[in-house]
Amino acid sequence: MTIATEPKLELNWTHIISLAVVHIGALCALFPSNFNWAAVSLAIILHWVTGGLGITLGWHRLVSHRSFQTPKWVEYFLVFCGVLSGQGGVIHWVGLHRVHHQHSDQGALDPHDSRRGFWWSHIGWMFYHCPALDTIDRCTKDIADDPVYKFFQNYFLPIQIAFGLLLLLIGGLPFVVWAIFVRLALVYHCTWFVNSATHKFGYRTYETTDSSTNCWWVALVTYGEGWHNNHHAFQYSARHGLKWWEIDLTWMTIQLLQTLGLATKVKLVQK
Repeated sequence: MTIATEPKLELNWTHIISLAVVHIGALCALFPSNFNWAAVSLAIILHWVTGGLGITLGWHRLVSHRSFQTPKWVEYFLVFCGVLSGQGGVIHWVGLHRVHHQHSDQGALDPHDSRRGFWWSHIGWMFYHCPALDTIDRCTKDIADDPVYKFFQNYFLPIQIAFGLLLLLIGGLPFVVWAIFVRLALVYHCTWFVNSATHKFGYRTYETTDSSTNCWWVALVTYGEGWHNNHHAFQYSARHGLKWWEIDLTWMTIQLLQTLGLATKVKLVQK
């Protein structure tokens, strides 16, 4: 009898080097010459623009789950905000997230299976070539042929570099250190906490087939994404904070878009 073993994963040096560059760049904030309040303020604003409007509202709730609809120009704007988060191509991101929901905590089928440990689900899985990328074509047919999505998929890095050069011209090196490197590192880890911390810390309101939890402090830094057990129980709901005290800033943003007539067909949990 032979025992099946998982194939050895190949290191992804592109990811390893790029993540190292971002974190080394963020450490440059420790030099006093790179500090000023304008740069810090811009980093905070861009954390919300790229992590909140871009990743949480745009890439996740709007595109990955289609929990509401917007005019195309609004959708493309939110997707562009996500491009500035430096989290890779939008088509790959959406595809991997949809695969995660199909196979959450089911071994190699889940790109960042939390049962392999906190480190793996937080960042370790990105150090290797991801086998799940070979399966995402069937999950991204709604966006794969869209020319705007294809442009953002293929040119996210030049866009980020051009944005960095613009900030360099406007505010010098402090703007680049804080509004690019520090902000990218913070948005990275906030996003990654949804893969790691919300499968380990917190409470479970609903019995799901995975280990997802509701974690208040992750919800705080991700604009509502920390109510992850709620999300896995009702993945197409535009609202993740289902209790009155589960504050969900992204849901409040969707409500604002509704008021402005820019969000329609909003999907919610039917109680």
